[in-house]
Amino acid sequence: MKFDLRSRAVAEFLGTAFLLAAVVGSGIMGERLAAGNVATALLANTLSTGAILVVLVLALAPISGAHFNPVVTMAMSVTGDLPWREASVYWAAQISGAFAGVVSAHLMFGLPLFFASNRPRHGTAQLWSEFVATFGLIFVIWACSRFRPSATAFAVGAYITSAYWFTASTSFANPAVTLARSASDTFAGIRPSDVPGFIMAQVVGALAATFLFKWLVPVRVSPAK
Repeated sequence: MKFDLRSRAVAEFLGTAFLLAAVVGSGIMGERLAAGNVATALLANTLSTGAILVVLVLALAPISGAHFNPVVTMAMSVTGDLPWREASVYWAAQISGAFAGVVSAHLMFGLPLFFASNRPRHGTAQLWSEFVATFGLIFVIWACSRFRPSATAFAVGAYITSAYWFTASTSFANPAVTLARSASDTFAGIRPSDVPGFIMAQVVGALAATFLFKWLVPVRVSPAK
């Protein structure tokens, strides 16, 4: 079944909103319950994010493809899977959805709707982490969508769960997520001045993965059974 662009945009908005509500909300809950143990708070944040990704992809992929991420949409447009004229609609839905998710999380925990983060995330290690995290995410999506589409939701959730721990940046890997998290001075936040570097690293990582996979698999192949 082919859904019209409006329906797909709504699905992208809702999916990104729930993703940010989970990322920010679980960070707040984890930090409040962990009594200062950062590792425990991060673990709570990780498990919630990985789980919600699986759920959202399973629920919304049949409608919009479940991008929830501007660089995923960009990659799809680069390869011709999504017209560029539709990509801008996806991006608007994803970014607005991300901020709506932050507002929702803040309301649930009695915080201001928006308040700029003071959490620094800068330096070469952080930027390289975002390149690696985004490269890996796009590569996983490409490979699974081509060879094992039924496993994509679980692979994406598992990858992000792992990348939270093996990257110094805790794997934002998403410009919409990065922008929205700058408006939350909580466990999941990022200082607004550090946002441009993160987004640049994410875009470069996504493009590198896209062009590498286009070279590895220049034509569509039948999924593995």
